[in-house]
Amino acid sequence: MTTFWCENAWVPSGGVAAGVVVEADEGGRITAVSRSATPPSGAQVLAGMVFPGFANVHSHAFHRALRGRTHADGGTFWTWRRGMYELASKLDPDNYLRLATAVYAEMAVAGVTVVGEFHYVHHPAGGGRYAEPNAMGEALLEAALAAGMRMTLLDTCYLTGGIDTPLSLEQQRFSDGSVEAWAQRAQPRYDRRFARVGGAIHSVRAVPRGAIAAIASIVDGRPLHVHVSEQPAENEACQTAYGMTPVALLAESGALGPSTTAVHATHLSTRDITALGSSGTAVCFCPTTEADLADGIGPARELADAGAPLSLGSDQHAVVDPLAEARALEHGERLRTGLRGRFAPGELVTALTSAGNAALGWPDAGTIAPGAPADLVAVRLDSVRTAGSRPDQVLYAATAADVRTVVSNGVVIARDGHHTRLGDVGGLLTEAIEELWA
Repeated sequence: MTTFWCENAWVPSGGVAAGVVVEADEGGRITAVSRSATPPSGAQVLAGMVFPGFANVHSHAFHRALRGRTHADGGTFWTWRRGMYELASKLDPDNYLRLATAVYAEMAVAGVTVVGEFHYVHHPAGGGRYAEPNAMGEALLEAALAAGMRMTLLDTCYLTGGIDTPLSLEQQRFSDGSVEAWAQRAQPRYDRRFARVGGAIHSVRAVPRGAIAAIASIVDGRPLHVHVSEQPAENEACQTAYGMTPVALLAESGALGPSTTAVHATHLSTRDITALGSSGTAVCFCPTTEADLADGIGPARELADAGAPLSLGSDQHAVVDPLAEARALEHGERLRTGLRGRFAPGELVTALTSAGNAALGWPDAGTIAPGAPADLVAVRLDSVRTAGSRPDQVLYAATAADVRTVVSNGVVIARDGHHTRLGDVGGLLTEAIEELWA
């Protein structure tokens, strides 16, 4: 049994309580939550403001190696994509393991305790197959385990280079060639305490109309994620080819519903918003990536009001800072509408924690309550950024640099920006990224 005493904690009633005692069993599950003005004997003290562990719902781990390398000539999402393809061509299971371990360690010290990896780099560059068909996915799972976090591997189907467009040479390693071949390779093969496997439709650009329903049927209740309406050009191509928006195409194909998460959902019609909300489809916003790539600002408040649960992801990892993502969700709404307070603090915490866990197939996680994984993130209230902040509003001031202690499944995995198992995260990142660009 492990006991933690939280100076302040975000509790299921939706607010802050002082002096919260959290007890966890040897399996890392919370067994009891109580109150005490002082730390019980033997308890580990978590000073500051303690939140449930953060969920990073949308990650492309290898994109982290592009940070700080795509800005010299400006350009667009589509020119950025060329650099991404160049990077993807350099990956193999060994260097991907090293890079992903460093990336997940960066997430861990920022407070992330579960990650959804939208994984599409399946096969060797230049053609062929690995002896172990899932060698790249196995590397990602091993990396998450090394970093001490849970993972949902969202194994992605990728069949075309655009609507009615063949795969380019760079895209061929992303594809299994058919839905049947993807399903055979990507079938659930993990029964692990810390790992689950879902599915993903890369986009309506990369998966033809007739294949979408088949994928949704194969995934069948497991998490199903899909890039949706990230760029106006995607909507225009879909409208030209099918006479409908990407959301309408997914709805027609039976791909929407409570197990589905639409990633980005930036450029939506009123009907799209209604379709996502009425079907209970979740939406994952990635505000720092959407800003970095000049994607735009999606209708977050309208989606939430329509019934779509909102979660957050760091996508291409231009920034790995869950607190910044949550704050940017609100700031995007302020910039879009000219109004403050579009999301209450509790709604932002939900997006960061329980809603994100649910979108990744961990519905019992993301809360400080008996039965949940003991995932806890202690944020400083005394730093130069947070001093004077009210505990219930500190997420409007704090950054990842203010994350003091991170507990994942009852184990402390990070303290003051240092990973307890892996050591210097900056050094790990530098070594892994320089290897790729050498």
